[in-house]
Amino acid sequence: MKANIKAPANIDEYIKGWPKDIQAKLQAMRETIQKAAPEAEETISYAMPTFKLNGNLVHFAAYQNHVGFYPVPSGMKEFEKELSVYKSGKGSAQFPHDQPLPLALVTKIVKFRVQLQKEKIKTPAKKKK
Repeated sequence: MKANIKAPANIDEYIKGWPKDIQAKLQAMRETIQKAAPEAEETISYAMPTFKLNGNLVHFAAYQNHVGFYPVPSGMKEFEKELSVYKSGKGSAQFPHDQPLPLALVTKIVKFRVQLQKEKIKTPAKKKK
């Protein structure tokens, strides 16, 4: 189903590599994340659209039957109950193409991740002895 063979250079290129109906879902995910994390930087990491803020914030990606959302394990754990209706793994959730994207939930998770990433800046890592 995926049109692009080579790794995309940016999120625009990634989205353009999919059929129009999937492009709309990917663009909606992108815009939702942008609004929830306006300071985050867009990039491609692990061949997926990625938002960074003091490290990886969230990733998302299209697949044949779903949009994958990767808020790393902390985002999954905090919203475990809300995400339980979706197929998921330790750090990922699958939003089927035949259902609307849960954009309000994505917003809540991204804002939670932003807060964690900002706290990382305020709390320097402990030095190893």
